[in-house]
Amino acid sequence: MQQGMILTRRGFLRASVIWGSTLLVGAPLGRSGRWRAQAQTGAPPTVDRLAVRVVVDSYQDAIARSTRVGNVEVERFGLVPGADRLKKHLHSEFGLSLHLASGRGDEERNFLLDFGYTPIALFNNLDILGIDSARLDALILSHGHFDHFGGLVSFLQRDRARMRDDLRIYVGGEDTFCYRWIQLPNGQRDSFGVLDRRELAAVNVQVVQAEAPAVIEGHAFTTGAIPQNSFEKVLPATRVEVGIRDGAGCEASHFSKEEQEGKVVFDQFYGEHATCFNIRDRGLVLISSCGHRGLINSIRQAQAVSGVQKVHAVMGGFHLSPAPEPYIAQTVQALKDIDPDYVIPMHCSGAGFIQMVQKEMPEKLILSYTGSRYIFGA
Repeated sequence: MQQGMILTRRGFLRASVIWGSTLLVGAPLGRSGRWRAQAQTGAPPTVDRLAVRVVVDSYQDAIARSTRVGNVEVERFGLVPGADRLKKHLHSEFGLSLHLASGRGDEERNFLLDFGYTPIALFNNLDILGIDSARLDALILSHGHFDHFGGLVSFLQRDRARMRDDLRIYVGGEDTFCYRWIQLPNGQRDSFGVLDRRELAAVNVQVVQAEAPAVIEGHAFTTGAIPQNSFEKVLPATRVEVGIRDGAGCEASHFSKEEQEGKVVFDQFYGEHATCFNIRDRGLVLISSCGHRGLINSIRQAQAVSGVQKVHAVMGGFHLSPAPEPYIAQTVQALKDIDPDYVIPMHCSGAGFIQMVQKEMPEKLILSYTGSRYIFGA
């Protein structure tokens, strides 16, 4: 991958072919003050353990009990302990935020992946769960939807002074910063927000665009942009506005001529990426925060760029809530063929998918709630 490559439709397809066994490290300063990862061929990092805490999700079961499912420790949060029980509780909302804590020997890393829909839920839950922002080594944003970045800017404005000076946020591509629109049945559009990169610059956060696979702080790796190489397609979601307006938005040069001419176009989520860990002697844990590019596509991309075929767990949002039953069935069959040890659906995965996995792969399914913690490699 050449430094400074822009993500057009043609470039995306070409890049998806050549990324096969390449991981990226480092973050040299690119044009417009943004950083891009630098290519280096090699195996992905391996960690001994990984704990994934659900900071914000759509649902909580306060009386679900902690348990062990095979090799995974499942810790449920329940109610706030002590005298605060009647005053405080975890907030659930349509959004996702995950705290990731990995370890290799005595070396630890902490990440916050996505930031929920509102700062109210994010702040409340971070504080109740005791997650210390000062210990975060990096931030990761899966894609440019408001239910994943809604709490980000307020979180940084509140906590940036406590965090490491060289804090980076890893995003998948330029379209992370596009204006998004919800298409209404009557043909009109409602705003679904925009992440303004000036607000990140104002609090001295370095944006790393990992359009290709990238190692994150020596422990995790991102898939980079996810090619569509299976039956999966991008299901209808938002529309994306190409171009800069009022100082915010995404640079049109990253898109094809046809997309530039359309201005507001069907959202292909070119820059969406998944976050992965390679657990020693267990395999890959893949976190698909929303999965617009497809759960199976995401898994296959992680396998291709890492060279690791064994999938220990897939977790996160799989965006199958709007999918018809035959499409879900095809996804579940493909998942059975891949044969992950565990499937942990969250956020937008949908009741239809969960019910089908419960029927077809009951020993692999772990239900997820806000506050839950999953420990791999323990």
